[in-house]
Amino acid sequence: MGLLSDPNRRRALISLLTRLNAPICVVCYMAGVAWFMGLAFEPFTLRTYMSENAMGSTMVEERFPAGERALGTGREFSAHKKKAGGMPVDWLVKTMQSRGLEVFTQRFSRRLPFPDEDKERYMVKGTNVYGILRAPRAPRTEALVLSAPCSPGDDNNQAVGVLLGLAQYFRNQVFWAKDIIFLVNEHDLIGMQAWLEGYHHTNTTGMDWSPLQGRGGSIQAALSLELSSDVVTSLDLVLEGLNGQLPNLDLANLFYAFCQKIGVLCTTQGKLQRNDWDSVSGYSHAVQTMMLMVMKQASGRPWGDHGLFLRYHIEAATIKGINSFRQYKTDATTIGRLLEGMYRKLNNLLERLHQSYFFYLMPSLSHFVSIGYYMPAFGLLALILLLRALDLWIQLATPPTFNLNPPPSQMSSPGVLSVLTPLVISHLTGVALYTLPIHFQEIAVEHFPVSETEAVVLTAIAVYTAGLALPHNTHRGLFVPPFNGWKVLKLVAVLYLAVLLGCTALINFSLGFILALTLVPVAAFVTPDVPKALSAFIMVILSPACTLLFSVFLFQELQEMPVSFLDGWMLYLSVISQGILDHALYGSLVYPLVALLVYPCWLLFWNILFWK
Repeated sequence: MGLLSDPNRRRALISLLTRLNAPICVVCYMAGVAWFMGLAFEPFTLRTYMSENAMGSTMVEERFPAGERALGTGREFSAHKKKAGGMPVDWLVKTMQSRGLEVFTQRFSRRLPFPDEDKERYMVKGTNVYGILRAPRAPRTEALVLSAPCSPGDDNNQAVGVLLGLAQYFRNQVFWAKDIIFLVNEHDLIGMQAWLEGYHHTNTTGMDWSPLQGRGGSIQAALSLELSSDVVTSLDLVLEGLNGQLPNLDLANLFYAFCQKIGVLCTTQGKLQRNDWDSVSGYSHAVQTMMLMVMKQASGRPWGDHGLFLRYHIEAATIKGINSFRQYKTDATTIGRLLEGMYRKLNNLLERLHQSYFFYLMPSLSHFVSIGYYMPAFGLLALILLLRALDLWIQLATPPTFNLNPPPSQMSSPGVLSVLTPLVISHLTGVALYTLPIHFQEIAVEHFPVSETEAVVLTAIAVYTAGLALPHNTHRGLFVPPFNGWKVLKLVAVLYLAVLLGCTALINFSLGFILALTLVPVAAFVTPDVPKALSAFIMVILSPACTLLFSVFLFQELQEMPVSFLDGWMLYLSVISQGILDHALYGSLVYPLVALLVYPCWLLFWNILFWK
């Protein structure tokens, strides 16, 4: 406190921070990146452990015997699905009823804002079928969910067969203390959204659905199963949900514990765990796994049907069967035993999962990085913004060395206009980017030879590009160019960006960190005095649109599925359309965040670069 209360020492500290501001910012940026890359090094991570006492031991005897019968049921389901041309509702109802479940159906429909060309759908109509196994040993106030999506073609038929096989097996057990809901949902996430809204009596997306005639207790946990082969080589755990939400870490620990017990190969992000962490290849493998999780979480989209449960505070994950060329094989009986063990442990819960972490990164299933370890990496990047804001504040507070002292009445109005005008116009451009693509699709289709989806994406790109020509001309209409006006605008923009990135990182660390990596250098060093052409090129490269483009190529490289530039560009356009659809259908916040806040903030720095 003496350092801050002593005027001489305070002035010395301010002088030091001002004189060394740029080197300190460079060091902070390099330290933040190095800190993040070091998170995947195994000695710096924590080994996973079970925090919930009710699930602390895997000493249960799994006896599920009917794997082959479940696969036969899956083939029967496939035949009826082909015959019906979609969900075989009548067959599913009769099959679930024959297994002693209370069976109900739910019809739903949803018109998309524009056609989803990836899945070839526009007007979606479907039916969800679910059966409830009532708890024989409890007052039926709590429930667990096991779901399997009815996918088009031959996909996921085996998952439905295993689900029905487990329903029949669970019906003969007497130790269940929670209702168990077996759900087969049509049209993947849209059907799951309709069922969850009906179950919780909410309608946040404007979807039409029929009320549920049967309900269980309050849902404590849920698993979604995806199997498309009779035999799988490994089981992949998918955790990333809507807007970057993650389930409680104990759910992932439970899956890993039973995989170790039963002897099933398990992966996360499709990558097996390696033990040679002290080698370069082992560390590189851990970095790739962690970065895949970061990029999936930053996308804000649900990467499985489980992702929509998380918004209702229901811990959920998707278990996906992978059939590769590995010699190790796992049959349906083993998968059924794994699920049986997990549900028997979840059945023991006395309260919701809450004792373990909700904010974490996983370089492997056996190790995790908690929020206390990865947040300093973001903090070092955010510190750069605070240092630049302090430097600008000191420069504005220091009187100029030459005589320029107009009356206050002449300084205040232009000074306010110099800040408010770019702020308003930049945000109006963001509003246009958010609203025009969907509302102008019909006009674009009438005047240009494009589809509705192409019209939405191309309109978004056109508005984004046109916005580059607007803000840097806004201050030229002022009748008096304010002295140091760009410094005032940059101070506001830097503080704005610091608050924006900080709030984003608290909700979705991965998205906040990726945005900080690209926007912080722009915010720190852009001025009207730097070379215009080179700086403009660098700013465009580090803009939100180009960041997304680079992320598409990086994501494919991390998945070991590299693409050509043309294929990557088509993926880029598809990602834009899917981001807009995810916001309209499920409430993803990434598109409105980028359009309404991140892009206008970037335009403020673009304005500063071209300040005259």
